[in-house]
Amino acid sequence: MLARWLPAAINTRPTEWSRAAIGMALGTMLSVWLCGQVFGIEVALHLIGPLGASAVLLFAVSSGALAQPWSIIGGYLSAGVVSLLVAHVLGRTLGSACLAAGMALILMCWLRCLHPPAGALALTLVLADPATIAMDWKALGPVMLGASIMLLCALAYNNLTRIRYPKRASEPVASVPADHPPADSQAITAQDLKLALADMEAFFDVTPEDLEQLIHASELHARRRSITEVLSKTT
Repeated sequence: MLARWLPAAINTRPTEWSRAAIGMALGTMLSVWLCGQVFGIEVALHLIGPLGASAVLLFAVSSGALAQPWSIIGGYLSAGVVSLLVAHVLGRTLGSACLAAGMALILMCWLRCLHPPAGALALTLVLADPATIAMDWKALGPVMLGASIMLLCALAYNNLTRIRYPKRASEPVASVPADHPPADSQAITAQDLKLALADMEAFFDVTPEDLEQLIHASELHARRRSITEVLSKTT
């Protein structure tokens, strides 16, 4: 029972942790600093929480569906519009802030731009500091500027450090090694995985193409292990 609460092993190396940490620090600092230069440091610092959370996704798990460009841009725009609209209609209370976050989630799902930090942004904009409140609808300016700068930092840093970003939703699966047998009519495909994910009716931050590539790689390792076991028995 207690074992279920233990975290799963991380399948990345410390060098990747360091790469992501440096990118997150640089991206957050640059986006907040530039935003502060344009709109004032008080407004920019009020956005540092959501921006920092976005940096974790964009630099540490950049292959995930929640970290793609449309997710951060669409997510921040959806949360910004919804939160400011709710603040105008219902006022700036804890209840209206939570309602704005929930409405932003629905809109993000509908627009296919789910981005968890945008939920925090919706709360932040409703329960904003005086400087941000005084901006009214112009508060969308620092929000979108911060998101855009963070995205540009992720595009530059990830690709410079040999991490391909962004990842297209329809990106084909990487080529299967030559020693891997061709898929037969009963092999699992990306379309099968899409249907399976739809049947499960839950959020998964992974694309069917990623799952298909993982399955092919697992089959290859299993085949190699089987050949090694057979050779060891014969010798």
